Amino acid sequence: MDFNVKKIASGAGVFFTRAVQFTEEKLGQAEKTELDAHFENLMIRADCTKLWTEKIYRQTEVLLQPNPIDHTGARIEEFLYEKLDRKAPSRNTNAELLGHYMQDAAKEFGPGTPYGSTLMEVGECERRLGAAERDFLQTSAISFLTPLRNFLEGDWRTISKERRLLENLRLDLDSCKTRLKKAKAAEARSACDGETAPDFQETRPRNYVLSASASALWSEEVEKAEHELRVAQTEFDRQAEVTRLLLEGISSTHVNHLRCLHEFVEAQAAYYKQCDFHMKELQKELSSCDENVLPNAFALSSTHPAAPASEGSPLETDTLKIEEVQAPATGTRKAKVLYDYDAADSSELSLLADELITVYTVPGMDSDWLIGERGNQKGKVPVTYLELLS
Repeated sequence: MDFNVKKIASGAGVFFTRAVQFTEEKLGQAEKTELDAHFENLMIRADCTKLWTEKIYRQTEVLLQPNPIDHTGARIEEFLYEKLDRKAPSRNTNAELLGHYMQDAAKEFGPGTPYGSTLMEVGECERRLGAAERDFLQTSAISFLTPLRNFLEGDWRTISKERRLLENLRLDLDSCKTRLKKAKAAEARSACDGETAPDFQETRPRNYVLSASASALWSEEVEKAEHELRVAQTEFDRQAEVTRLLLEGISSTHVNHLRCLHEFVEAQAAYYKQCDFHMKELQKELSSCDENVLPNAFALSSTHPAAPASEGSPLETDTLKIEEVQAPATGTRKAKVLYDYDAADSSELSLLADELITVYTVPGMDSDWLIGERGNQKGKVPVTYLELLS
């Protein structure tokens, strides 16, 4: 490797000068060139955008892939394919794997048995849900995660690089201002005290051959400091303009991320709509099973079931006298109340969820109703509100 000693020494000197300038600014011993308020606001806005974009990106990854480090090594495989610039192979989702396991189990238990046939239907539904999830993950990764990652790994790195360069040029500019101020002060002292040998250690840390009067040398030193200041000011202004343009581009980034956010919401809504459709279809299939095998197991709604109308019962309210009904010697059962129920009239019994009552039927009574007893209270109760225990 070709080492340029002069270049290394020059770089070390610049670094030392900037470090001294930065330290003096922190201690309040040196002036600092302040950027205008608009520029400061642009930098604050850019920092805020980077911070929240990173948080949203990380949490979206957690949402789409809750357990990236598992026994399958999914994240490691994706990382390797990304570094090799190759497309990672499609892998089954957890729901698809569950569906396969259920269908394999159904084949072992016998697809003709109630349990086996149900496993087959649920497994098929899980596979459909898994396929919908995989499409959602792919769409979200392309339309939402990728633009966010491109900003963090591309645009933001460029902005950070230019901002660091601007900060270095600002330190150089302030160092030139300090050097010029010291040179002018020394020139003024020289004019007042007479011709004395100048101490260049205050302004220029380099060897200098005295060949003229002290006043002339100080004038030359001031001219060089002014020239260096003009060069530093020009470079700083040029870099400030470049950085300003990049920071103003954050507005375009917001517009782009807004469009990506809309696409993410649409993909998520479509995914949940597909899941709702598949689950309702599964409920319909399972609700058609034999009620003796799975009684009241698959209601299509989680709300309270509607009580059957009592007007159509063969025993009308005016002919059925609840107080005269007697429990049979055999045929009584215990039942657990599933939902609260308010009696519509005096012939019915109000119910509270989770309480236990005794129920039985009487000849000629509508099959949607039973007689319920709780202590000394008695009345008709709807079957759909009960879970028969024995």
